[in-house]
Amino acid sequence: MTRLSLFNNPLLLGFDQFERSLDRIAKTSAEGYPPYNIEQIGENGLRITLAVAGFSTADLSVHIEDNQLVIRGKQADEDDTRIYLHRGIAARQFQRAFVLADGIEVAGASLDNGLLSIDLTRPPLESRVRKVEIRSTPSGSKRRTVDVA
Repeated sequence: MTRLSLFNNPLLLGFDQFERSLDRIAKTSAEGYPPYNIEQIGENGLRITLAVAGFSTADLSVHIEDNQLVIRGKQADEDDTRIYLHRGIAARQFQRAFVLADGIEVAGASLDNGLLSIDLTRPPLESRVRKVEIRSTPSGSKRRTVDVA
């Protein structure tokens, strides 16, 4: 069975990595824990805020793995002496991942009042124009190679 590609167009060259990123996003779980917000901060900044009530900084980790921002939370083992009549505060471990575009940098993370905020910066888009030199090959040569500097 052939897989239909979004980028199956001869004019779209080198988008393999982008397509793999889309596949990775589609495979991530749709679980809603912990809830999060994504907001734009200024012209080139983003902030991801996760509601992580009950987690301390020691219980949380933020890593960048293969262009993914991965946030994990795992609380220390519970105290067995507590007897709950009702337990409505989630204390389960979690992993939440966000795929980052090339150039996005993590500026920092902070935990305040049960909200983990991760600030991201993206570089401003620059238009690049570059001239590619065209070399001539001997008349009898059938093979052409192009070197891009």
